[in-house]
Amino acid sequence: MSKQPQSDRYITGMKIRRKVLGDNHVDRAEAKKTAFDAPFQTLITETAWGNVWASDGVSDRERSMLTLALLAALGNFDEIPMHIRATARTGASKTDVLEAFQHVAIYAGVPRANHALKLAKETYAEMEQEAGKK
Repeated sequence: MSKQPQSDRYITGMKIRRKVLGDNHVDRAEAKKTAFDAPFQTLITETAWGNVWASDGVSDRERSMLTLALLAALGNFDEIPMHIRATARTGASKTDVLEAFQHVAIYAGVPRANHALKLAKETYAEMEQEAGKK
């Protein structure tokens, strides 16, 4: 796959993506990137990470809570474990996450919040087990 020149927004996005998700996650994702999905990966790196997450309008902690609530509310459950893991770097506590999912229960539905909480509990347990192995 040929390398495209990287925009400033892409470079900023990649820096923030690594800060929030961690180098291991980003390295794994980049290793799986193909010519087919490279334009999509560039789009999300520039816009989600290089624009939205790069904004100083809210803290990373608040953005993490917003992201988790929106993922749960919209039923995008596959992304929740990744963003639960990111809370270790964004500063969103377990209490913050619980509060976000309680809002989801009231404004978007109990089943979605319940499933998001299940995923969060599983992911936190995995994180604690991994931390114990270090």
